Amino acid sequence: MKLASVTVGGVRRAGVVDSAEETVALLSTTVDDVVRGGPAGEPGEVLPLAEVRLESPLRRFNRDVLCTGWNYLDHFEELKGRRGGQEPASLPERPTFFTKGPDTVIGPFDDISYDPSLSQKWDYEAEIALVIGRDGRSIPEEKALDHVFGFLVANDVSQRDLQRAHGGQWLKGKSIDGTMPLGPWITTADSVDPADLRVRCEVNGVLLQDASSAQMAFSFARIIAELSSGMTLRAGDVVLTGTPSGVGNAREPQVFLRDGDLVVTRVSGLGELRNTVTLTDLAGEGRGR
Repeated sequence: MKLASVTVGGVRRAGVVDSAEETVALLSTTVDDVVRGGPAGEPGEVLPLAEVRLESPLRRFNRDVLCTGWNYLDHFEELKGRRGGQEPASLPERPTFFTKGPDTVIGPFDDISYDPSLSQKWDYEAEIALVIGRDGRSIPEEKALDHVFGFLVANDVSQRDLQRAHGGQWLKGKSIDGTMPLGPWITTADSVDPADLRVRCEVNGVLLQDASSAQMAFSFARIIAELSSGMTLRAGDVVLTGTPSGVGNAREPQVFLRDGDLVVTRVSGLGELRNTVTLTDLAGEGRGR
């Protein structure tokens, strides 16, 4: 099943997507509630996908988005000598984790915010994301996938200079507002074979990343087991699982995003994101509370 968040007549609703028919059957609840165990109810009015606005599937976050770094062996290798003094001695024996703020999240067709006064190195990172559907702490690896509600597509757009500039901590360079497209819907775990999902990223029609989840150093189950060790994962938590090789920072010459670029992120069976990089004033005072 594919669960989407759509806006119809100014109201945010959950819907069940039929991608073959390109329709969505509206539900009387939200995806956030369904992921946390609420009833989905019976599908109601059916609309063409072209007549609704697809939003980020999730809007209510328990905490920061949880992320995995260096999880494709080829990506780890391509960054050798390009980590700004943060070079590990060898491939980590355990997953590398970091977080990014939930205000980074945008919808599958929203503009990616871009402010060159903050950073000159805006990089793309196609990723598979998963959503936790059942609370758990110290989850055994063999039971880890039982805690997954579903999978979706993400792009962990990063500011490489900011990522290196704050004591070696990645949070700042991963948490600029309005920069992480997520969606286009959540495909429930019972509809996904996670063993061989193809991950691709194009910028302006040029294929820059193309890999399989089979190349991951740490499996989805291992990520969940390690992350949950002594730490409770809760229904609704979003976990990014790493990007493959081909990122702009590792290319020669380097390729960074600029105003007007079209970024298309695809994962086989999970759908695609289409986002335009758009000049935005992020360095101003911003929104009040």
